[in-house]
Amino acid sequence: MGRVKKEKRIVLILLLIAIFLFSFKILLAVPQGAVISNNVTETPSPPSAGSITTPGGSFTKMVLNVTQQNYQWKAYVGNVTGKLTLDDASGYTIYDWTLATVNGEVYASRSNSINWASIACATDTVIQNEETAIGMSDSDIDSITNTFDQTAHRQFYVGTVNIAANTCRAIATYVNDTPQSASQNAIFQEVLLTDGTNLVYTALINNDQQGYDFGIYDFQMIVADNESSSTGNTFYFWVELG
Repeated sequence: MGRVKKEKRIVLILLLIAIFLFSFKILLAVPQGAVISNNVTETPSPPSAGSITTPGGSFTKMVLNVTQQNYQWKAYVGNVTGKLTLDDASGYTIYDWTLATVNGEVYASRSNSINWASIACATDTVIQNEETAIGMSDSDIDSITNTFDQTAHRQFYVGTVNIAANTCRAIATYVNDTPQSASQNAIFQEVLLTDGTNLVYTALINNDQQGYDFGIYDFQMIVADNESSSTGNTFYFWVELG
C-alpha cells in the first residue's frame, strides 16, 4: 500500500512539473520588445509651384494636379536581426541559435503595455476608438477603417494565439513603387490586431525582399498618426521570430 502511495506521489509531482513547464513556455511565448538602431527619418520637400504666363484679357481653363504628403499616416520599413536564446531569469545565456533567415512579425502600438494573451483581430470599436484618439474621422477617405478595408492575409501565430488566414483587416504595402493587391501571397502584408483595448499594427516579415523603393527589407508598415501634432505620437515596437 505504501509503495502505491509513493508511486502516486511521484506521478503527481511529475504532472505538476509538466504543468509548470508548459505554463512557463506559454508565459514566455510572446513578442519581445525590439531595440531600434540605425534610425533614419525623412520627409519629402514640397514641390515647387507651377507657373503659367498668359496675356491680359485672356481666359485660361486649367487642370491642377497635386500629390500631397499625408500627415495622418507615417511609415516604418527596415530589417530584422536577432537570435533565439536560452536564458535564465537573470539574462545569462546557456546557448543560442543565430538565424540565417528571419521570419515572424513586427508589432507597433501607441501603448507600451499589450496583453498578448488576449490578442485577436481588431474590432471596429477598437479601430474607431483609435481614430477618435488621434483626431481622425471614421468617414475620412484615409481613415484607418477605409485604409484597412481588406481581409486578405496569411495565417500566423502571435505567441501561442493562432490568427487564421483572411480573418483580420489587412493591406499589402507597395513593392517597387507599385501597388499590391491584398492576398495571402502578397509581400509585406500588414494586419490590424488588438488586445481588446489597444490597436496593434502587425507587419508580417518577409526576409530580404524588394520593398517600396527597390531596396531590400524584411518588413514595411504604415501607422496612423495625429496630423495636428508637431512631434507625432510615440510608437512602441516588438518582434516575434518564428
